[in-house]
Amino acid sequence: MSGVPSPEFALGSPVKEREPSVRPGAQVHAAREVLVLRALPGLGDFLCATPALRALRAGLPRAKITLLGLPRARELVARCSHLVDGLLEFPGFPGLPETLADVRALPDFLRAVQGRFDLALQMHGDGLVSNIVVQLLGARTSAGFYAPPQPCPDPATFLQYPADLAEPRIHLSLLGFLGIEARGERLEFPLAPADVRRADALLQAAGVAPGKAFTILHPGAAEPRRRVDPGVLAQVADGLASRGLAVVLTGSADEADLTAAVDHHAARELVDLVGRTDLGSLGALVERARLVIAGDTGISHLASALQTPSVVVFRSTAPARWAPLDRVRHRVVDAREAPASAAAILAEADAALFLAGVDRA
Repeated sequence: MSGVPSPEFALGSPVKEREPSVRPGAQVHAAREVLVLRALPGLGDFLCATPALRALRAGLPRAKITLLGLPRARELVARCSHLVDGLLEFPGFPGLPETLADVRALPDFLRAVQGRFDLALQMHGDGLVSNIVVQLLGARTSAGFYAPPQPCPDPATFLQYPADLAEPRIHLSLLGFLGIEARGERLEFPLAPADVRRADALLQAAGVAPGKAFTILHPGAAEPRRRVDPGVLAQVADGLASRGLAVVLTGSADEADLTAAVDHHAARELVDLVGRTDLGSLGALVERARLVIAGDTGISHLASALQTPSVVVFRSTAPARWAPLDRVRHRVVDAREAPASAAAILAEADAALFLAGVDRA
């Protein structure tokens, strides 16, 4: 690749481990241009990184922080401008499955970033492929995770990947290793007045009376294996309605068939807002709701960020990794070994509302 320094290692080749010289504090705290590699597609992937971004902002208050991410993260970066100063769009890289790599764009991209950043942070998994990307970026200092049997690129700045931690704590552990103090574990999703106005308009148009207590039921998820059976969710919807709560269905337009199946099986009338929300109005609806019920998908992390009680049903992913950290306000149904029942979900819904001190209706 003409004009691009050779990487320190390539896929399948050994890495020469450098002896640690000094702890990374001086290099890290002197950084004025910081690049954070987290090119993951999900809303939850971004929200789970906000505690680390908050710590990074507080620890390096004079630094410009840029996210190296996918184009779909642009709205989130703009919404969280107090945490991140901008987005550098990632063209992908062979071996990273989150997006198809634009291999023709890679050489120009890598040439453009050489020497631009003082610090490149790898917050994109355990480093099997992403560490190659970080070292190709040509930052003055690189830091991140590695996982044995991968060699450690630099013992002074690379931490063994703590796979047993919850996702937000994984990234906080890296910053702590680099000498940057955590500023709490809460997720962040700022809301604007326009978000609230759009949510109010949606509820009004759907016939939900002002002040009416409602629950959000979100049947969809990007991966079908994370979705709860629509028939079970219909029973849950009927149970919530019997408790005096309106039930609002949310999801993207391409999930209309899934939510229609829930509506078809439900005996009670449901409020269908599928395909009608944008990210901001969805957030405002979550903040207004008494309860959110969903699988392990982005809206569950929105509920965590906005402190709305929730029940999250895990069918394939690990609750220890992806469930909200607050297990009082947010309840977990672990359905990895047996299908979740409506009774189990409703029991956790009652517990979430009671323990959070929220009236049902």
